[in-house]
Amino acid sequence: MQIQLFKVISNEGFALHESVPFEPDEIRFQLGVFPVLEKTPVELSIVNVGDKVLEIEGRGSVTVSIPCDRCLTDVPTEIPYEIRRRLDMKLADEDRVKNLDESSYLTGMDLDVDRLVCLEVLINWPFKVLCRNDCKGLCSRCGRNLNNGPCGCKEEPKDPRMAAISDIFSKCKEEV
Repeated sequence: MQIQLFKVISNEGFALHESVPFEPDEIRFQLGVFPVLEKTPVELSIVNVGDKVLEIEGRGSVTVSIPCDRCLTDVPTEIPYEIRRRLDMKLADEDRVKNLDESSYLTGMDLDVDRLVCLEVLINWPFKVLCRNDCKGLCSRCGRNLNNGPCGCKEEPKDPRMAAISDIFSKCKEEV
């Protein structure tokens, strides 16, 4: 959704408070395409603090379906976000890029709320997603999800030189 900023920019001290719907049904970036399962409206506040400088604040959350890092089962993952940006509207688009302000969400006098939220969601993207803490993952031979039971693949004989390390790992598993 686009919000026109002309009225905010031209009136010093003017504040705009809106509840804006987040419209995309998926989040796309280098790791893939992730469906959006739930989304809350973006509670957005834009204030002209003077000298054509805008302060943008907002918050909301998005629930995205992300594959488990071990077994690839889709996991609904809530990603809350908070927006805090300061925009100097006197600068040209090129100058904002030079100042490292990622203003791909700003085109002329229009604020692309969906693009801004997508950037915030990516900043808050979880490093690791598990379907459960004790997820067993996939069998390295046949690819079966080991959370659904054993796969039946024969275990290769262990290297006797690694027996001491294997004992340490088995003791750690027993303690947990």
